[in-house]
Amino acid sequence: MRSTSYAFIAICLMALVTYIPRVLPVTLFRKKITSPFIRSFLNYVPYAVLGAMTFPAIFYSTGNTMTAICGTIVALALAMYNQGLVVVAIGAIITTYVTSYFF
Repeated sequence: MRSTSYAFIAICLMALVTYIPRVLPVTLFRKKITSPFIRSFLNYVPYAVLGAMTFPAIFYSTGNTMTAICGTIVALALAMYNQGLVVVAIGAIITTYVTSYFF
């Protein structure tokens, strides 16, 4: 029960944190934002926050830090080579599963 409520709270917080930077400019600024820095900031903040909130959970998801690290390395490598989300996820899952027999 605790893990379900933790997951629900985490999802709600992630939704709120990624939603606020997108809605705030619309409500505060009536004219178009022309500053490239502010536009870039508003585009990348939701992804950075989402990554910062989910990345630590990756290492505790399997119960074995070594298998989680191996899966993360494979996922990052596949993402660097512009593979799709499904390929990255399946590659990380298979790597974690296979390395669980060794560690």
